[in-house]
Amino acid sequence: MSEIRRITRSAVQLGAVSPDQLDGVVESFAVEFAGGASLVGTVQEVEKLLTGLIPADQLSELLAEVRGNGARSVWERMSAASESVLASYLVKEHPQTAALILSRIKPAVAAKVMSQLPAPLRNTLVRRMLSFKPVDDEILSMLERALLEDFMANGARNSGADTHAKMADIINKMDRAQMDEALSALADARPKSVEILKGLLFTFDDIVKLAPRARTTLFDAVPNDRLVLALKGTDAEFRGVILSALSARVKRMVEHELNGGEPAAQRDVMEARRSITDLAMDMAGRGEIEINAEEGAGDALIR
Repeated sequence: MSEIRRITRSAVQLGAVSPDQLDGVVESFAVEFAGGASLVGTVQEVEKLLTGLIPADQLSELLAEVRGNGARSVWERMSAASESVLASYLVKEHPQTAALILSRIKPAVAAKVMSQLPAPLRNTLVRRMLSFKPVDDEILSMLERALLEDFMANGARNSGADTHAKMADIINKMDRAQMDEALSALADARPKSVEILKGLLFTFDDIVKLAPRARTTLFDAVPNDRLVLALKGTDAEFRGVILSALSARVKRMVEHELNGGEPAAQRDVMEARRSITDLAMDMAGRGEIEINAEEGAGDALIR
């Protein structure tokens, strides 16, 4: 909408355009297009495009705004990238640069990235982040431009090494039936990929594979109403495994709610289960619990 407003204002201020001028613009466009002209979305290209079309002071103000938005988008887009991709990228950078990047992205993402870094490097980065002095704007701008050209512009290359992790994250958001269908469809064409994906997946059903202590640690951090919601529709044997991880008081409360509570919307149930799964993955990333410590222990319950 903002672009439409700008175009509208420009059109209003355009004034009269002669037929010769219009023919010249059309002819110029046709020649450039036929010659294979390409579009490159950079600040420099926008500056070349607008120079001479709008007053210099307006152009300067516009580019300053664009550069600011671009800088913000760098950190937002990096925060949205896969943690393993970011970790792989940072281990190749100078520790001071890596520390600066981690200090700029979202704290929750930075924590997950650091959990995947080697301990010596992780400790070095923590020390550097604690001893940071104010960073010169020019240096920060150089870093942002370098990230745009390197990490972000080559995102496809970087993410290629993490295809399975990204795919696993997508599949992990599906319900069990959809997940099994997707893996089954992939099995004939990419059996090795399926094995890799299975090792990366962790769903609500897989909570029964956790060691008893890990289940207790997990559910100590889950609000009771969310657990009640997540357990709706599960079979008695599965519930028994989950309830065994609770204290006697909480167990009685959850059982009472499950036996006498109202039915819940499937969407709310799935959202509650997904939030518990995400919490388990976060806790595993922080080293608080271990995922699949009892591999296969609960297979009979969920297969």
